[in-house]
Amino acid sequence: MNTPKTALIVGASRTLGLGLATEYAHRGWNVIGTVRGERRTGLHDLAETSGGRVTVESVDMTKPAEIAALRGRLAERTLDLLFVNAAITRGNIPIGDVPTEMFTEVMVTNALSPMRVVESLRSLVAPTGTIGVMSSRQGSLGMNTKGGQDVYRASKSALNQLMRSYAARYAEAAHTLLLMCPGHVRTELGGPDAPLTIDQSIPGVVDTIERHSGEPGLKFLNHQDQLVPW
Repeated sequence: MNTPKTALIVGASRTLGLGLATEYAHRGWNVIGTVRGERRTGLHDLAETSGGRVTVESVDMTKPAEIAALRGRLAERTLDLLFVNAAITRGNIPIGDVPTEMFTEVMVTNALSPMRVVESLRSLVAPTGTIGVMSSRQGSLGMNTKGGQDVYRASKSALNQLMRSYAARYAEAAHTLLLMCPGHVRTELGGPDAPLTIDQSIPGVVDTIERHSGEPGLKFLNHQDQLVPW
């Protein structure tokens, strides 16, 4: 019998992250999912019905000490996939009206913190494993023809740029590196009128991640395995 693969999904308490944890568990993977704080979430419900396939860890990735503690707890594990899911928005506010504190909060949560997780946990990923981060088409400079959501767009563009720098810094590594766009999904962030449900988006995200497993280097892809313009 083949040993099940292991995925760490950082930010798996609800919506897209929980969808990823659920999909990988259904595909026979062992899943470590993280939540922030001690409150009960959908991930806890999934873990209770998974027969031990899903386990829950706690980390606030905006706090470096908690990332380091998670790294210590998982030090003996080998990950086939590390996937970081993080996104907040604070409303559709023109950039000139955005308070400094709000700008900082979104940038730290959506760009800096995911990269801190990647840098801290990369050594746990198998030599030919995959490191993925949830991005968005709103992070694409080329696709921004309508504006809006200024700070959120900027945070995802920053995340993309930081991943490109990361890929260049570790160019000799064999890890598959993916920036994933899940499409316009019906979540709190995507809004109630978004065309896709989580169940329509996430299987495609997972299919795309699996399709590119073992391919070194960085790609920016959507849930239909299409390249997204930078």
